Amino acid sequence: MAIERALGAAYFYIRAYDGIMIAVIQVLAASWALLGEMAPYLLFGFLVAGLLSVFVSPEWVEQHLGRKGFAQVAKASLFGVPLPLCSCGVLPVAASLRRHGAGKGATTAFLLSTPQTGVDSIAVTWALLGPVVAFIRPLAAFITGIAGGMVVQAVEPDEDPQTLPEKDGGCADSCCSSEREEHALFKALRYGFVTLPRDIGRALFVGLVLSGIIAAFLNPDHVKVVFGGGVLPYLVAMAVGIPLYVCATASTPIAASLIGAGLSPGAALVFLISGPATNVASVTTLLKVLGRKTVAVYLATVVVGSLATGLVVDFFFGRWVLTGMPASAIEAVHRHADGTVATGWGFKEISAVVLLAVLVGAMWPRRSRAVEENSGAESLEERLRLSVGGMRCNGCVTSIGRALREVEGVRDVTVDLAAAKAIVIGIGLDSEALCAEVRALGFDCE
Repeated sequence: MAIERALGAAYFYIRAYDGIMIAVIQVLAASWALLGEMAPYLLFGFLVAGLLSVFVSPEWVEQHLGRKGFAQVAKASLFGVPLPLCSCGVLPVAASLRRHGAGKGATTAFLLSTPQTGVDSIAVTWALLGPVVAFIRPLAAFITGIAGGMVVQAVEPDEDPQTLPEKDGGCADSCCSSEREEHALFKALRYGFVTLPRDIGRALFVGLVLSGIIAAFLNPDHVKVVFGGGVLPYLVAMAVGIPLYVCATASTPIAASLIGAGLSPGAALVFLISGPATNVASVTTLLKVLGRKTVAVYLATVVVGSLATGLVVDFFFGRWVLTGMPASAIEAVHRHADGTVATGWGFKEISAVVLLAVLVGAMWPRRSRAVEENSGAESLEERLRLSVGGMRCNGCVTSIGRALREVEGVRDVTVDLAAAKAIVIGIGLDSEALCAEVRALGFDCE
C-alpha cells in the first residue's frame, strides 16, 4: 500500500509538472509570436523617437506654446501626439511647460494627448491592430486633448503666470547649439535605443507576458459569457485601465490579445486610452501641480473620451478594425497559443532578437557613477545631495536636471534615478531654493 501511494503521488506530481511546463511553453510561444510581429515596427519607432527627442525637445515645445486661446490648446495637443512619453514621464515636462508660461488649458491638452500615443506605440499599433486603429488612436488622443484643454480654459481661466527668466549661459548660446548639431545623431540613437527602451522595457515585458497568458488561456466564449454585451465591457476596461500604470506601447499587445480573445475593438480602445493616460501616481502628482478642479476635468475627459471612442468605433468601424488587423497578428494570438513555435527564421524573428538585445542592454543594471563624476569639483564649490521622491523614468531625470540647472549658482547637476537622488555642484547653493524647483515639478525633495 505504501508503495502504491508513493507511486500515485509521484504520478500526480509528474502530471502537474508536465501541465505547468506545457502552460509555460504556451505562454512563451504566444508572447514570442507577438514580439516578432511588433519588433520591426518598434525598432523603427525607437529610431523616430530618438530623432524627435533631438529636434522636438521640451525647450522647443515651451517656445511654441502660448497661454490662451484655442490655437494654443490645439497646438499643445498636436505636439503631444508623437512624443514618446508615458503618463509618468509627461508630468515633469508638463509642469515645466506650466512654469515657463503655458496656460492650464494648453498644459492639460498636452497631458491628455501625450501619454496616449507616441511614434513607437503608433508603429506597434499598426503592426498588431492594423491601420484603422493606428489612425483612430492618435486622432482620439488629439481630440481628447483639445476637449479637455478647452474645458479647463473655460472653467478655470489663467492668472497670466510669469515665465521664468532665461538662465545666463544657457543652451541658447551658439556654442551649445553647435555642440547639439555635432552630436545630434549620437544623442538620437542613445535616446531611441537606450533611454526609451530603459523606460518602457519592464512594462513591455510584462505586457508581452500578459498577452501570452490571455492568448493561451482566455477562451472567446468565456469572454462573451463573463462580459456579455452592452456597456459593461467598456466600463470594466476603463476600471482596469485608469488606476493601472501601463505605457502606450506595452498596452498594445495586451489589447491585441483581448480582441483575439473575443473583446470588442471598442472596449479594447477604451483600455488603450484610459490605461496610458492615467494612473494613481500621476493623479496624485497632478493634484500638486494643477489643482483639484483641473484634475477633475482631466479625469472626466479621459472617462468620457475613452467611452465615446469605444462606442463610436464599435458602432461604425468595428468590422473594419477586425478585417484590418494583420492576418499574421491574428495568427500570433491564436495559432501559437497551443505551444508550437515557428521553425523558420526570417526578418521578424531576427528583429525580435535585436529588440530583445536592445531591451536587455538598456535595462541591464549599471553602477551609479554620480559620486565619481563629481568627485573632482573645485574646492571653492559646494556639493549638495538632494533626496528626490517620485521619479519613475528618464523623462523625470531630464526635467529635474533642467530645473535645477536654472537655479542661480549651479554649475553641474547629476540626477540618479536608481538611487533617487540629485547631486548639485555650484557656489552659494540654497538647498531650499533647489528643493522648491523640484517640488514645483510634482516630486518630493529633501
